[in-house]
This record gives sequence, structure tokens and C-alpha cells, in this order.
Amino acid sequence: MNYLPYILKKEKYKKIKFKVSKTQHLLIKAKINGVKGNFILDTGASNSCIGFESIELFQLQANDSKTQASGAGATGMFTQIATGNTLQMNRWKYKKFDLVIFDLSHVNEALIAYKAQPVHGIIGADILMKGKGIIDYYNHCLYLL
Repeated sequence: MNYLPYILKKEKYKKIKFKVSKTQHLLIKAKINGVKGNFILDTGASNSCIGFESIELFQLQANDSKTQASGAGATGMFTQIATGNTLQMNRWKYKKFDLVIFDLSHVNEALIAYKAQPVHGIIGADILMKGKGIIDYYNHCLYLL
């Protein structure tokens, strides 16, 4: 395991640190359209998303979507989509990034109930796939190409 960071750096992967919350969620910082935010890194989320309350903060152009969202404890939720955004985590950057927008209040209510900090959204498998993601749980790092 000591060689993993060296090998990934040699392969041009970018290292992004994350923290583990009290609730065992992986917390990662990211910028959307140049604005900093706090996110959960969730390998089980098919798409990256933010809450409705963060549309203005991240300067998103929200459009209606026919897709309904579902997740832990909720199904059939109304969604919107914002296309053509920029996502940056540390030195890794992705342009023309699409985000699903939906009600994340149930996620943040659960976090707050456990005295954890609320988040702006979720970084999902779409980003992990795009960046050929490798998660180093032991060292609390995400690597993206």
C-alpha cells in the first residue's frame, strides 16, 4: 500500500483528500463554477447532485427534468438538471459537467441529527467513472485521472 501514491502520481492521477464524518460518510471539498462547497463522496449515487437551495450559490442554470430521483429513504422526487458546469477538486477539473438538482433536505436533516455538518451535495459514480477514480480508504484520498 505504501507504493500506491507513488504509482498513481507517476500515472498522472490527481490526489484529493477527504475526511470521514461521525456518520462514516466520506466528505470532500469541491468547487462548482468556482464556488466552494462541501460534498459527500458516494460510490452508490449514480449521478452527482446538489440541493435546490444551492442553485444560486453555484450559479446554476436549472432546467426541468423528466427523471425522478430516489435514494436512501426517499423515492419519486422531483428533479431538475444543470448542464455545462465546471467541477474542480484540488487540481482535477472537469468541464461541461452535468448536475442533478433535487431536495437534499432529508440527507442534511439526518446529518444534523447526528451532529454532523450539512452538505451542499453529493459527488457520485458519474465523476468516479469519468476520472477513473481510485479510493484509498486507509489514507483518506481519492485519486482521479
